[in-house]
Amino acid sequence: MAKIQAIRKEKNEPVNIGDRALDNLQFIRETMERSAVFTSVPGYGGIFMGATAIAAAVIANSQPLIRDWLTVWLVEAFLAAGIGFFAMWQKSKITKTSLFSVPARKFALNFLPPILCAIFITLGLWRFGHFEVMIPIWILLYGAAVVCGGANSVKIVPVAGWCFIALGAIAFFLPAGFGNAFMGLSFGVLHIVFGAIVAWKYGG
Repeated sequence: MAKIQAIRKEKNEPVNIGDRALDNLQFIRETMERSAVFTSVPGYGGIFMGATAIAAAVIANSQPLIRDWLTVWLVEAFLAAGIGFFAMWQKSKITKTSLFSVPARKFALNFLPPILCAIFITLGLWRFGHFEVMIPIWILLYGAAVVCGGANSVKIVPVAGWCFIALGAIAFFLPAGFGNAFMGLSFGVLHIVFGAIVAWKYGG
């Protein structure tokens, strides 16, 4: 009769304490990144964006043709975007934070959809000749973008977004002739006021 031998169980190899510590540190770092806020919102950049918006409102208000009026605001949109991106880059250098960090990506991904909606709605309104409702929609959707992006930023940012939304809603109930005044009040005055608050409380 053959002799049955007991199966030999191999002992598990001991876990390297160093590897476990590295895994724990990686987990903690990723958790902190996911819960962190985007702090590179530019205060001084917002002030400059507001100043150019007020100038654009004055220039646009003096344009006799709708095409020229729209051109002024399109130029202002590209100028403000350039100022905003440059100011964020400068602030990220000062605060030594990356514009490609998890909070920054969350801010961008949340901010972008309402802006894309504003672009496509503007194209549709231009096609059908409904120029009078462009301004309230711009203000509303920009406010929505700021609120959504600001969910991953400092608390004052979504407050600014809700102020934009409030002004956009009011603009719908006023004559179209108030459009440029509301653009100056929203993109101009609100940017300056909240930009100054961010610069004062959150380091530039």
